[in-house]
Amino acid sequence: MTSRASNLSRRRLLYAMGALGAGTAAAAMTSGVAEAVTGTGATTAGLFTPPPGDGAVVPMRLHVPERMLDDLRRRLAMTRWPTEELVDDWSQGAPLWRVKRLVDHWQRHYDWRRVEALLNGFGQYRTVIDGVSIHFLHARSPHRDAMPIMLTHGWPGSILEFRKVIRRLTHPTEFGGSARDAFHVVTPSLPGFGFSDQPDDVGWGRVRTAKAWAKIMPRLGYDHYLSQGGDWGAAVNVQLGVLRPKGLLGIHVNFPQIVPPDLDPKRLTPEERVAMNQLNTQQQNEIGYQLQMMTRPQTVSYSLADSPVGQAAWIYEKFGVWTDSDKNPESVLTLDEMLDDITLYWLTNTAESAARF
Repeated sequence: MTSRASNLSRRRLLYAMGALGAGTAAAAMTSGVAEAVTGTGATTAGLFTPPPGDGAVVPMRLHVPERMLDDLRRRLAMTRWPTEELVDDWSQGAPLWRVKRLVDHWQRHYDWRRVEALLNGFGQYRTVIDGVSIHFLHARSPHRDAMPIMLTHGWPGSILEFRKVIRRLTHPTEFGGSARDAFHVVTPSLPGFGFSDQPDDVGWGRVRTAKAWAKIMPRLGYDHYLSQGGDWGAAVNVQLGVLRPKGLLGIHVNFPQIVPPDLDPKRLTPEERVAMNQLNTQQQNEIGYQLQMMTRPQTVSYSLADSPVGQAAWIYEKFGVWTDSDKNPESVLTLDEMLDDITLYWLTNTAESAARF
């Protein structure tokens, strides 16, 4: 199957997962997908209606066909496990016993429908920019003077990174804040991630994505906004700041990507030396995944696309290393929270397209 044909097939599947109105649902049905969901997609408390004009914004409601969840459980039950690591730490990768515990929970107790209800409750939409359909959440604040803000995720994250902050941003008075603290929140899925399309041509990196992001907020009727991001989201936001599109008031990143070229270790404070040592350790021991995805994303994706356990271990290791949990990710994230992100990658089959970004 060609890359373009594969992407067309995937788009039909996405339409089945989240029908974009009755017309699209019918089209998905005729293309052989039997469990398309009808309806226009509920918005958050009816607070947002897409504005008329160019660049249509279409409501989406998510429902994954049950057969896909059955297939996932079947694959998990048929897992062929590797032998156990030869060390007592994470230096050879995610420990076998930890991954087995995660997978057992995935197979026996995990509930994807809970995630669907969560995402549908925020209000989901799609809009086509530069030939790629971009999926995003749009949660409006009830406070009329709320500031619009766009939040962008990274890898191996997704829009689910923001699930716990969206309500706090849109309804700050419920959490001890004031109406002046309120935001209208937009969280797009990067191209090739989640329910956004997988681009069928090269070049969709941070610059092209920033140009696409500059079109999202005006399409929603916002004439001014802020933008925030971490990881790849930070890279996109830096480029967005360089572009300075009309209406952008400022950017914020929680992953600064600049190191002074003439940094003198002798002039560092003790705290800065600790940070520099951590950075050096990370560069020496924790970037193997990055080199593989940068240079051979196609090769690594054969195992990630075919094996849910392979996909789970690939992401779970990063939860272990990147969560400030002393290699005990369950102390800061629940198994369900980690599996929500992993399952999103699995169901959308985006390991390869996310690696290519």
